[in-house]
Amino acid sequence: MDKLTDQHLYKLTERYTCTMQKGPYIDKIHIRSPFKGNPAAVCLLEEGDYDDDHKRDQQWMQSLAMEFNISETCFLTPIVAAAPRYRLRWFTPVAEVELCGHATLAASHFLFSSGLVEADAVEFVTLSGVLTAKRVRKSDRVLIELDFPASVVVECEKVELPEIPITLGGASVVGVMKSSSNGSGDGDPIVELASGEAVAGIQPQLDEIRKCAGRGVIITGPAPSDSGFDFYTRFFCPKLGVDEVH
Repeated sequence: MDKLTDQHLYKLTERYTCTMQKGPYIDKIHIRSPFKGNPAAVCLLEEGDYDDDHKRDQQWMQSLAMEFNISETCFLTPIVAAAPRYRLRWFTPVAEVELCGHATLAASHFLFSSGLVEADAVEFVTLSGVLTAKRVRKSDRVLIELDFPASVVVECEKVELPEIPITLGGASVVGVMKSSSNGSGDGDPIVELASGEAVAGIQPQLDEIRKCAGRGVIITGPAPSDSGFDFYTRFFCPKLGVDEVH
């Protein structure tokens, strides 16, 4: 890995902090409270790092993601002929994934806040197609809007899951479906619980989740009426080296 220099620390709105290092850039985003939130590392590579010689090949990216050992490390490579457009790849500590929301948000924020992208929109060429991030200005705030591919929900065959009560530590299950990006049913089980409180308090059996179809198991339930949210959701994917995506 190239030597990292010129470390900077700066604020990212009132709720986030962000650490940026140059050569390559690394952008770690997390909720302002210590040891909470969902961090992501963002590495900016030069255009020549993604050529036919594979100077920064998949194994190098995977090794760096393993070194960071957080839920997602993503890699940006500029596509000069179509600015502002970047190749974007995401890696957990053990595997490359086809799509990641919070790491895309981190990458978008880094490009906008660093001045590398002056326009209010940037495109990412990914394994899930071309994704778009837009900078939206609202009074005293600047938001980032992501445009992701839709995922349909299909029936989940019982044979695809272990015993759900065991997997979820005996939690009461309302229903089980499955996400699918193409309607084929090749996706992650979605387990609905009776309440958001049940989702928040669940202690799943990770060994059982490893036996499930898909990358992991999504747990969801209606949020309390006074919470300001519609539902609570948690995602457990120990197969990818991340027990839970926070």
